[in-house]
Amino acid sequence: MKMTYAQSLEILKQHIKEWKGVEKVAITQALDRIIAVDIVATQDYPAKQSASMDGYAFAWSENLHSLKLIDKLPAGSKAQCTPKRGECVKSYTGSLISPDCDTLIPIENVEQNGDEIIITKPVTKGFAVRKKGESYQKGDILIKKGSRLDFAQIAILAGLGLFHISVFLPPRVAIISTGSEIKDLGEKLENEAQIYAQNHIALSALVQKFGGQAVLCELVKDDKTAIKTAMQNALNTADILVTTGGVSVGDFDFVKEILKEYEPIINGVAIKPGRHIKVAKCGEKFIFALPGFAYSAVVTFVLFAGVLFDTWFGQKSRYIKAIMDDEYKKVSPFLEFVAVNLEQKDAKIYANFKGKKQGSSAIINNLAQNSALLVVPIEEKTIQKGQIVDVLMINQI
Repeated sequence: MKMTYAQSLEILKQHIKEWKGVEKVAITQALDRIIAVDIVATQDYPAKQSASMDGYAFAWSENLHSLKLIDKLPAGSKAQCTPKRGECVKSYTGSLISPDCDTLIPIENVEQNGDEIIITKPVTKGFAVRKKGESYQKGDILIKKGSRLDFAQIAILAGLGLFHISVFLPPRVAIISTGSEIKDLGEKLENEAQIYAQNHIALSALVQKFGGQAVLCELVKDDKTAIKTAMQNALNTADILVTTGGVSVGDFDFVKEILKEYEPIINGVAIKPGRHIKVAKCGEKFIFALPGFAYSAVVTFVLFAGVLFDTWFGQKSRYIKAIMDDEYKKVSPFLEFVAVNLEQKDAKIYANFKGKKQGSSAIINNLAQNSALLVVPIEEKTIQKGQIVDVLMINQI
């Protein structure tokens, strides 16, 4: 009996050590990089009350019909006076709010007659004033370690005055696809038994989405010596080696034999697809030997190599709850990961099989669009419509 997926993850995590590859990059070059430190606010922002539009700052009171203009305060300038009740200071977007003022009335709401500001449309107390600490307060964690930097996080870093930031170095992941039937892109198919390789391209994209640097190796035919040499060469420079094909029980499945020369840690798991998956180590480097079918290769990469990346970078769980909108009858005695669509209706997330094809583990197009993986436990026979299920996010990585 093969080990369960939970058992395999426990073994895998026992072998994972902290990823220490970190470098500093300019924030202008940090888009989509994974931050390696918590970013903590060192002060309130804004540090003091400020104007959110052009207008006149004053101390609000009821039945106030006019104000006396006593000063102007451009953005970036320090307040020079403290208005008394009934007085105001002309302020501009981003200006500090003068002492003892708590409200700003927009230019559009007044008429000016010399230094008299006549209120034509009153505002409520506190109008158009950004409070101290409105965006964040001192001590707040603004960006958590392990976050992928998008435009908003980069804007936060800029607002803090940070130009260089520590991010994780992307692990180098060498990808080797094996099989005498596969041809690389641009090559000519010589007969109807040959197909274009897609695993290495799909996995390269996944590696990048998880935060790694993909290294595409040459395709290798079903030759034990050639595969062994390719794996050894890849391990010389990569942190992780991913292979596809050659792990089942066929006469030409040589990868499983070659892995015995390394440190095997996982040899098959009771899952579908990918029950023949194998994981080994070469020193501190991981080898993930995945099935040859495209769907199986992608799913097992997410289930195993994805866990390695998520552990290294401190990512949160990718599992969510959903409501089944279709019935599903289990097709194996294993833990199954089945492609579903996710749709949101009435603020709830539903899973369905619209457009999904039934067949082998080669149907990679089942993972296109807004797809995820329905988790079907070993003990389940049928998933009923309306049942609450676990779903593994995949396209949202």
